[in-house]
Amino acid sequence: MVTAKVTSKGQITIPKEVREKLRISPGEELGFVERHGVFFIQKQVKTSPFEKWMGKLKGLKGLQSDEMIDGLRGK
Repeated sequence: MVTAKVTSKGQITIPKEVREKLRISPGEELGFVERHGVFFIQKQVKTSPFEKWMGKLKGLKGLQSDEMIDGLRGK
């Protein structure tokens, strides 16, 4: 088992062995998931900022730009 100490500010240093296995780099976000009283650490996977728009442009072929914008806005 790998351990880490908690500072007075509630911070921990993730041991190098764990950082390497999870491929954690400085600035990355981690998630903490609780299951039956046990916490698990998960590396958060970033999604593309364009992912929410994927598939939204289907059916807009042949429309004018203002019609496309209205379609995207749900008008």
